[in-house]
Amino acid sequence: MTASATQTAEAKKQVFLVDDHPLVREWLTNLINQQPDLAVCGEAESGPQALEAITRLRPAVAIVDLSLKDSSGLDLIKNLKESAPTVVVLVLSMHEELHYAVRALRAGARGYIMKRETTRKVVAAIRQVLAGGLYFSEQVATVMATQFIEGKSPADHSPAALLSDRELEVFELLGQGRGTRQIAETLLVSIKTVQVYCARIKEKLNLGSATELLREALRWHERTHQD
Repeated sequence: MTASATQTAEAKKQVFLVDDHPLVREWLTNLINQQPDLAVCGEAESGPQALEAITRLRPAVAIVDLSLKDSSGLDLIKNLKESAPTVVVLVLSMHEELHYAVRALRAGARGYIMKRETTRKVVAAIRQVLAGGLYFSEQVATVMATQFIEGKSPADHSPAALLSDRELEVFELLGQGRGTRQIAETLLVSIKTVQVYCARIKEKLNLGSATELLREALRWHERTHQD
């Protein structure tokens, strides 16, 4: 490699990918490495693996999905805020932005983009957060402005708005059809802890039984993942 080529490579902003689907990571790697100003420096499929690598490599930006292998994307974002505060986080997820964007922002992310968006928008989102800006869809930006002005929640119409981040994660996993033991293993907590979360969710959503909780979780998951 010539000196000029080395300088060009070094000038590229380093991007780290966190997603539990190999095809998504491959697609992102190909997309990003085609850009003149960006280069992928590493990838991971779980939160703990990503935290170790990002803390060591210190990329300019980490692209993070919310659903990771046996771990939580929101937890990873919160941990990165503590251990690698200079790393900018952009969420790229299939989870409905209206329900998760504000949570991701509170956790420490600088942007949120849906996986169904075009490659052009994905690249634009990366560059915008790297430039110090925030990136959200126009719909969410409008809802956030309404929340700021009128004090309304971005998801007042959704039962999930009543839940904490961890309760929403449990609710989402229930909607995916996972059992209590699987949820405990994914979130790295005890089965008893998951049961406590389920009890809180039932109380907040005014549900009388575990069957009603599961039915509501399945309905909500279907609604938020249609399309």
